[in-house]
Amino acid sequence: GTGVATALGNNTNSTGGFTTIDGTATLTNKTLTNPTVTNYVETLYSANTGACISVSLANGTVQQLTLNSASVTITMPTAVAGKSFVIYLRQDATGSRTVTWSTVNWAGGTTPTITGTANKQDIYSFFSDGTSWYGVTVGQNYTQ
Repeated sequence: GTGVATALGNNTNSTGGFTTIDGTATLTNKTLTNPTVTNYVETLYSANTGACISVSLANGTVQQLTLNSASVTITMPTAVAGKSFVIYLRQDATGSRTVTWSTVNWAGGTTPTITGTANKQDIYSFFSDGTSWYGVTVGQNYTQ
């Protein structure tokens, strides 16, 4: 209500109305400066890869990709400075699937060997400087 907005210093939106913080709201393309966020949940996006998959961060920043083709190419999103995301890379019940990563720089220039065991998963994290994606192996050979 207006009491909350008044307490926040009469914040107004573009139409001159008060900005409220009660209830549920969706913020799109807003800049938050120095926020404190407690107990948040990131969207988990799950997909089967097929022979190739293009990662879209519009689906979420936590991607659970199940390998279901013998050889899979993972195409990274456009590198944007400050972007980061996580991939849970899962072998299906067949296992022994292989992966080719597009445009990822790995530590030491060495692409990690993924776990090939059926129904196991590896976790990778990616960070961008606006030019490149940098990949980090978080852990491997987890039970799904």
